[in-house]
Amino acid sequence: MHTTETIDAGLYGLMAEFVEPHELLHAAEAAHAAGYRRMDGYSPLPIEGLSRALGFHETRLPLLVLAGGILGGLLGYGLQYWINVIEYPYNIGGRPYHSWPAFIPVTFETTILGASLTAVLGMLALNGLPMPYHPTFNLPEFSLASQHRFFLCIEARDRNFDLTKTREFLESLQAVKVTAVDW
Repeated sequence: MHTTETIDAGLYGLMAEFVEPHELLHAAEAAHAAGYRRMDGYSPLPIEGLSRALGFHETRLPLLVLAGGILGGLLGYGLQYWINVIEYPYNIGGRPYHSWPAFIPVTFETTILGASLTAVLGMLALNGLPMPYHPTFNLPEFSLASQHRFFLCIEARDRNFDLTKTREFLESLQAVKVTAVDW
């Protein structure tokens, strides 16, 4: 339940700071169990199970890569067909115009090209990158996220976010500090 003053004030969310990785993992699990879905965890090292605790789900990237590969292969084959059969038909060595075995290497390469380009561009798009600015960078304490502190941020756009209740919830998780993050 959003309060209008929370959204109007330009609040991005609430950031809880923890000292140990297991505290962040426990806090993420508790927040997910409490119904919060728009949150993120920040850590200087990988924490096994954190993505699952935050509620991250499987990505659509493999399906996008498959579609990019198929499209690349079809475009490569179609280009060769158009060139050799329709636009510039030359009888070279008595072979037929549509000599599909000769089209296989280029079709394979354009399939790989389409899949790899889709993988890179799809990963960037699905991760929201490039992101030269993020509201969490405004907190001076957040620089410790790359050294020895662990943070959990619950965003204000979460449907269960209420400034007072969410702050009380994060403080109940034994956070060292709970800070409001402004846009």
